[in-house]
Amino acid sequence: MDQVTRLASQRAVVIFSTSSCCMCHTVTQLFRELGVNTMVVELDKDPQGKEMEKGLARLLGRSAGVPAVFIGGRLVGSTDKVMSLHLSGNLVPLLRNAGALWV
Repeated sequence: MDQVTRLASQRAVVIFSTSSCCMCHTVTQLFRELGVNTMVVELDKDPQGKEMEKGLARLLGRSAGVPAVFIGGRLVGSTDKVMSLHLSGNLVPLLRNAGALWV
C-alpha cells in the first residue's frame, strides 16, 4: 500500500486502472473531457500491480480494485462514486480544490 499512497500523491488526480477495464476507460474519459490531466496507473502493466490491486480492493470494500480514483491524494472511490459526484455537481469543485482545474 505504500506504493499506492506514493503514486496517489504524485498528481492532483490519479486513476488506478487496468487496460482491459471498460469502467476504467469511462472514468478516465470523463476526467479528460473535463480538462483534467490525470495520471493513469495501469496495474496490469506494473510488476507490483496485483498487490496494489488487492490493497485497493480492500480500501474500496469491493472484490475489484479498479478503477480507484484519488483526488488530491485522497481516495474518492470507484466509478459509482465519481459519477455520483459529477451528477450532483460536486466533482468540479473537488477538482478545483485539488488544483486539477483552474477554470
